Amino acid sequence: MSVTICSLLWDANRHGAGTQKISYGSDGYHLVRFPYGETDENYDPWRMHDPANGGGSASAFPDARSGLIWPSHDGWGVLSAMVFWAADARPNEYRARFVRDPLGTGSGYDSTATTDTWKTGGGQYKTYMWQIFVHPGTPLGLKISARGTGDTKIPVPITHAQFKLAIHTDVKRP
Repeated sequence: MSVTICSLLWDANRHGAGTQKISYGSDGYHLVRFPYGETDENYDPWRMHDPANGGGSASAFPDARSGLIWPSHDGWGVLSAMVFWAADARPNEYRARFVRDPLGTGSGYDSTATTDTWKTGGGQYKTYMWQIFVHPGTPLGLKISARGTGDTKIPVPITHAQFKLAIHTDVKRP
């Protein structure tokens, strides 16, 4: 079975940009952004994270389109992510979700696999995984949120994030 892969990484220490500042959209979540280009950690030979995807002009990190993976093939997509939150005592829960078309550019916003976790006693290092059918023309994004008492959204920055898509392109049908 063939698999196509896009693997993205953003890290405050490697990319010299400090923490990624969190700003919440109308849905109460932040779309995590990733730099363009292949590096020792970013892998994108199918150009699923290309600045030319999804608009008339080229995207530039950290604009909203830099948070998208555009599937190169129809298939069964395995999504995975990792987020390291900066130390902050205010939030008591952390949320993440994978979203089809998070910017509403085509088929419409469709969140799936929302995960809600409580603050741990140590660092807030979270991993996520979900599987869905994916299609070219429908981008995918990782959206996150930190919340305090009373569902208050708290802009806690992140220091590290990874977002990966593996598409199984040879799905058997009965």
